[in-house]
Amino acid sequence: MNAEPLRKILELEQKKGYVDSAVFGGLDRFLGNWSGPAEESITDPHLRKLFRKLVDSSGYASLTKPQRKEWVDDVLHRLAGAGGGEGEAAEPPAKVMTALPGARKPAAGGPPAQADSPGLDSPITVIKGISSSWTAKFGKLGVKTVRDLLYFFPHRHLDYSQVKFISQLGEGEEQTVIANVWQAKVTMLGGRRRGTEAIVGDETGNIRVVWFNQPYLAKKLPTNTRIVLSGRVSLFKGRPVFESPEWEMVEAKDSIHTGRLVPVYPLTQGLRPRQVRKLMKEVVDQWAWQRADFLPPELRQRCDLLELPPAISQAHYPEDGSLKDRARVRLAFDELFLLQLGVMSKKHDWQAGQPDSALDTEAPLREVFLKSLPFTLTAAQQKVLQEILADLQKPQPMCRLLQGEVGSGKTVVATAALLTAVANGCQGAFMAPTEILAEQHFATIDALLSRTGQAEEKETYLRSYAGLLSRPLTVALLVGDINQARKKELQQRVLEGDVDIIIGTHTLIQKGMEFPRLGLVVVDEQHRFGVSQRSALRQKGFRPHMLVMTATPIPRTLALTLYGDLDLSVIDELPPGRQAVKTKWLKPWQRNSGYAFLRRQVAGGRQAFIVCPLIEESEAIAAQAAVAEYQRLSREVFPDLRMGLLHGRLSAGEKGEVMHRFRSGGLDILVSTPVVEVGIDVPNATVMLVESADRFGLSQLHQFRGRVGRGTEQSYCMLLAENPSEVARERLDIIEKIQDGFELAEEDLKLRGPGEFFGTRQSGLPDLRMARLFDVALLELARREAIKLFQEDPTLGMPGHRSLAKELVRVWPEAGEWS
Repeated sequence: MNAEPLRKILELEQKKGYVDSAVFGGLDRFLGNWSGPAEESITDPHLRKLFRKLVDSSGYASLTKPQRKEWVDDVLHRLAGAGGGEGEAAEPPAKVMTALPGARKPAAGGPPAQADSPGLDSPITVIKGISSSWTAKFGKLGVKTVRDLLYFFPHRHLDYSQVKFISQLGEGEEQTVIANVWQAKVTMLGGRRRGTEAIVGDETGNIRVVWFNQPYLAKKLPTNTRIVLSGRVSLFKGRPVFESPEWEMVEAKDSIHTGRLVPVYPLTQGLRPRQVRKLMKEVVDQWAWQRADFLPPELRQRCDLLELPPAISQAHYPEDGSLKDRARVRLAFDELFLLQLGVMSKKHDWQAGQPDSALDTEAPLREVFLKSLPFTLTAAQQKVLQEILADLQKPQPMCRLLQGEVGSGKTVVATAALLTAVANGCQGAFMAPTEILAEQHFATIDALLSRTGQAEEKETYLRSYAGLLSRPLTVALLVGDINQARKKELQQRVLEGDVDIIIGTHTLIQKGMEFPRLGLVVVDEQHRFGVSQRSALRQKGFRPHMLVMTATPIPRTLALTLYGDLDLSVIDELPPGRQAVKTKWLKPWQRNSGYAFLRRQVAGGRQAFIVCPLIEESEAIAAQAAVAEYQRLSREVFPDLRMGLLHGRLSAGEKGEVMHRFRSGGLDILVSTPVVEVGIDVPNATVMLVESADRFGLSQLHQFRGRVGRGTEQSYCMLLAENPSEVARERLDIIEKIQDGFELAEEDLKLRGPGEFFGTRQSGLPDLRMARLFDVALLELARREAIKLFQEDPTLGMPGHRSLAKELVRVWPEAGEWS
């Protein structure tokens, strides 16, 4: 190997004081260009090994001066002794390797964890440089502890790792150069704005650099300063120019903003990208190594996963694209694996050690009910009912998820299951997410049972039917609007076993509600309920059979993840006669024609919904926006039509009154906030007009669309969007073309990712930051490994699983009892 060029450059570097100026472009670039031919000429395997380590670990520009001195001196020493060929020269000492960023060991990231050092769960104020105003800003992003900061991952990286000569720069790409500042001055840019203009150069040429609105940079860039610039190059009057690139001094200890894969973090007002990147680099270097790896080593090796500390580090500041991907896989695996363990523990906890829950499914009552229906069940409904009945016969309580499009007939199937429980001398509970929906279920079941048995005199919130059992069968409605005296009376009747089916909201699991013989619980629109409400049933000592229903089409991957504790049933066909809802995305100039079409439908005896988005997180402000839109439409657009308003700030009584008027035909148009999404059934409504449709996801838009088309008339969904983003345009294009809810859900998942798709935070499940739920292979690997480990050690009591048990409790306290 001809090492003479390297030796000369390193000796010159010593003389210049280790400022990385011995060769144009810096030592790292020289090593990159020189290493290929040099390595080919090495015949000695030991020297080749040393050479590879030297080149692979190079990161000279990012070292401090003392580290550079140590590195240069050591390499010169080894080059001097290379003639021997073998022996000591084969392995560079650890201290040199750890000085290079490519081979950093935990200790280099900061001091080893001390017993008295602030823990990972300390508030972020323990980190030097974080002020109270920064604490408040990070708080808005959900970051409160040191651990939160470690898991505050960038949403993407800019690739500034490709260092080029100025002569090689092309227009439009993200690129990096190392250059000398020849001149920097404050100037007027764009005619009105003060900024900084600089001329920089390397051995191949010069380029103009401008920073808008940053005149202060001129003082920071004195002549002959050596800097790294990363960003996009544009053409101005035919000449290339760097516009507002990231920059830093070549002497910087470690590149943060340039010359690498640079993280882009989520920000809020008052947090600037450079500040956050600098802070995150310090936090990761100091704290990532204090994070214990909770995965059993044999599992980690079997799945070829990175250890946790380097995975966290590489997720923020990756050395290259390959390590960035491996870090994401490790962190995504953690999320999915813990989620799977959690849902399995819930199912185990729900089913284990139960008294015999088996029901006799030979129930004449159910058969009488099914024969009394004015229609026959579809093949899909019959298949799903058989799956449910097979579960009810087992001694373990059922845990089943029933998916079905709006109008596919889930309520009829649920009623048949509830009657099976009643025929066995048990009570059934039907829980809905909103009072409107609970009241609707009460009305629907009343109408169904009135055909089956003989309806007796109606009481407030209570219905009885004779001729079905040896005594009247009773159904009660329990919602917040009931006066206290009647509520207590109904609760007492439930306690005494006089009520067979109880319909309500989460009030059914509140204090004061006792069920002596609860056999089956049906939970509608489970994700609105959340895991915590469901576990409240368990804390009351109940382990009934459970049927969870949702009209939100959930892709199989997502269902397996979020409902891993539930067996899956799908009603995948609509009743005969249901027509597809014609869907049209209206451009702003088509608004008036949309209103005219709606008016024609109303003139033909039909009704319409108009949905206003929840623009603000505050329900109060959203209600004000809905009121303002209602007033505008009533005054300017439809002054002659009968209009109603529905929003979250109305009392249950007011909501009920509006819905009753709309259902009974007393209103032509119902203006509503997205409360309409869940379960409102008005067969005569044929038009759904959604304002600011670009603010909703595909699944939500599909739910709105499902509110119409429930009768025999052709129905229409019109989507208005003033100025949609590119992603929103894509969504609106998709919903125009696709009617199938499951297909839409898959598309939605790809467009939005899991967190937004399903609001996992609201559902009581751990948040998914890294996992992509369309990555089926990783999801299945995590599920397989979770099943294997759960079978070996369901309580995680084995010594090698204690860290994992602690992590599971920390991430998901509701998951179960862990030792």
